[in-house]
Amino acid sequence: MAHFRALHGWDVQPREAVELQRSLRSQVLLQAPANPIQTVAGADISFNRFEETIYAGLVVLRLPSLETVEEVGVVTKTRFPYVPGLLSFREAPALLKTWEKLRCEPDAVMFDGQGVAHPRRLGIASHIGLWLERPTLGCAKSVLVGKCDEPAAGRGSQSRLIDQGEVIGTVLRTKTRAKPIYVSAGHLLDLASAVELTLRCNGGYRQPEPTRRAHLLVNALRRKAAS
Repeated sequence: MAHFRALHGWDVQPREAVELQRSLRSQVLLQAPANPIQTVAGADISFNRFEETIYAGLVVLRLPSLETVEEVGVVTKTRFPYVPGLLSFREAPALLKTWEKLRCEPDAVMFDGQGVAHPRRLGIASHIGLWLERPTLGCAKSVLVGKCDEPAAGRGSQSRLIDQGEVIGTVLRTKTRAKPIYVSAGHLLDLASAVELTLRCNGGYRQPEPTRRAHLLVNALRRKAAS
């Protein structure tokens, strides 16, 4: 069973959630990973916006082969409303339940969401990273905050995502002529290492393999529940 440290309760109102984000952001550490990253988990969530049921999944891959080591999923309920900028309070409890089902503990975790590329610098990758106490990063399909230039068309091309004069992420082209993704460090990882890890996890699709496979897993959970 994989472990984590509990930092706070999840039974909070949106205003309290914002204050928690502001208080936790100072604990986030952006630094090169202390150890080589040989396994990485992809984390994803699926839900209907105005429903309580959440489908959470984690898929652990080994580098550099990208072979799947383990995958686990959970179907559960949430009481926190859908509020942009506060999605970790809706999604994190389900992902932490999923984490507890893992037999292995991956070296890093990649989220289909934001790290510090967040208005209060505490997106889901940073928030859960504090609980897991291991390197995390966000690989989002859209911008939550910040401005950027379009990177060149080739795979590996990148530009900076900037908010209030601060570089908060990288706009990364993971596949030639495909839409870019938005990479940001979460916790115990710096931006350069997050970009490098994202490119190492590329399997020929726009979305990195860990989160792509986690997305497939949660969609399979939804289909099974609906059948």
